[in-house]
Amino acid sequence: MLQQGLILLLFVGAAFYVGRLAYRSFQAKNACQSGCGKCGALDLEKVEKKLQKFPSSK
Repeated sequence: MLQQGLILLLFVGAAFYVGRLAYRSFQAKNACQSGCGKCGALDLEKVEKKLQKFPSSK
């Protein structure tokens, strides 16, 4: 009985995780539709301004 409960808990957690990923992919507001936040779909102007603040290492 304990083993079945653990398997059920693991299954529910995995289903929640996959469901959340699917939900976030449909709710993405940027150019990247995955919603993970790791791809290159970001504000390049903001990155360029941030890089200009640091002195060049050349």
